[in-house]
Amino acid sequence: MSSASRIIRHSRKFCNGQSVLSSEASVLGRYFSTNGSSYAGKGNDILKGRQCGLSGKENRCIGKDFSLFKASSEGISKSFARTNMNGSIPMARMSLSHSFSSLQTTLRRGFSSISELPPHQEIGMPSLSPTMTEGNIARWLKKEGDKVSPGEVLCEVETDKATVEMECMEEGYIAKIIHGDGAKDIKVGEIICITVEEEGDIEKFKDYKTSAKPAETTAPSEPSSPKQEVPEPAKAPEPKPTVSKTEEVPHGDDRIFSSPLARKLAEENNVPLSNIKGTGPDGRILKADIEDYLASSAKGVPTQKKDKTGAPVSDYSDIPISQIRKITASRLLLSKQTIPHYYLTVDTQVDKLMKLRSELNSMQESSGGKRISVNDLVIKAVALALRKVPQCNSSWMNDFIRQHHNINVNVAVQTDHGLFVPVVRDADKKGLSTIAEEVKHLAQKAKDNSLKPEDYEGGTFTVSNLGGPFGIKQFCAIINPPQSGILAVGSAEKRVIPGAGPDQYEFGSFMSVTLSCDHSVIDGAIGAEWLKAFKGYIENPHSMLL
Repeated sequence: MSSASRIIRHSRKFCNGQSVLSSEASVLGRYFSTNGSSYAGKGNDILKGRQCGLSGKENRCIGKDFSLFKASSEGISKSFARTNMNGSIPMARMSLSHSFSSLQTTLRRGFSSISELPPHQEIGMPSLSPTMTEGNIARWLKKEGDKVSPGEVLCEVETDKATVEMECMEEGYIAKIIHGDGAKDIKVGEIICITVEEEGDIEKFKDYKTSAKPAETTAPSEPSSPKQEVPEPAKAPEPKPTVSKTEEVPHGDDRIFSSPLARKLAEENNVPLSNIKGTGPDGRILKADIEDYLASSAKGVPTQKKDKTGAPVSDYSDIPISQIRKITASRLLLSKQTIPHYYLTVDTQVDKLMKLRSELNSMQESSGGKRISVNDLVIKAVALALRKVPQCNSSWMNDFIRQHHNINVNVAVQTDHGLFVPVVRDADKKGLSTIAEEVKHLAQKAKDNSLKPEDYEGGTFTVSNLGGPFGIKQFCAIINPPQSGILAVGSAEKRVIPGAGPDQYEFGSFMSVTLSCDHSVIDGAIGAEWLKAFKGYIENPHSMLL
């Protein structure tokens, strides 16, 4: 009997461990094993008597010595089973300084008598956002052998939203880094590093390799995966013979396949078809092949690069896709495919708005505050219009429509790293000066790629402005799900306003805005009513100050 199991067998504290464990999405457990494998599972499957070497009367309650740590779905979802047994090694924890929803981690500790590895902790790739299924390691701030303390940053993880720092909560040493700097497409739960509590144990993990078995036990889809794999190998070889037969037909035939135009052009220029490699289907010679042959014969050099099959090759460079751009593309594609978009456009006269902005900026400069932009005034007008027409501040939830009571406006910001939409929370309750400061601060964080999840999650409506920075007159934006509306803001331009008489006229500045609506939530009349309220605030900006 191993010393570990003997400790448990003779301890009155260790019994009925499953009574203190509840079903959670992610559960961490400490146990003693004789086969060197770690175990992770759900709910009461974690600590069973037969895995701890307990039976009969010994399999009772350790409720007082077990504490289960949980966080709500709004924070980090953590479940720990910790023992207070004398001589036990405290379980290390991974934490993030930010409040993420639906965070799931894979941290496992095993005590092995076969592999002779000391107590260690396997830290997995966490799920840092509701849509995250995989992530990238931007860079490690700690290296193998470094000591880590609570609050220190281990590495930077590139998620589908932003680059986030991952922190440590307990002291220890990094024994092995499984995925180094720049590692991409790491699945959530996949092990990224190993930590130990004693510095002398680091050397024992020099040749450590992860095992596939622990990952399989944590996967919720384990029972269904073998059934899906069985029929696939049997079907794979079947189409191969048919493909090979069709490919052998042209090789076994001495005929030269060519189009009528190609044959005519070859006859006119005395070009033998046997000297030309066709680029058409099944090697068919096309008119373009004859023209390329004639051009190359005239110059003595090929006019275009060709690959082994004779097809023209163009010069290009492949740009790697970041995790942020990949998720942005998939979400926008989903939006256009599943959301019934329709668009409403209106012109707003902004002369009074520009005059008010000039007056406010002169006051801001004298007091040392941030200058107020046209976009800041647009955000304020959007928020007040949403308060007046709350149906547009809603989301489609399949079985019901959720009308939000908080008005949180996302602002689209284009950066070198991709498109970000940081959020200004409770924009209807904030003054223009506060909105201006927040927008500039968030835009700078987006350009520095340092946005945190709380900086962009929870928005209820989005504003995209391509008029001020780029001079775009009018455009239609794609809705950012699960929101039901987005406002596309164009540039302002001078126009002639006819007067009462034939020779009476004046000039005015007009700005075009287009509202993209989800017809599942916002009917046409409701969208028009919202635009009317927005136009009223823009053309009478002093009403926003009331």
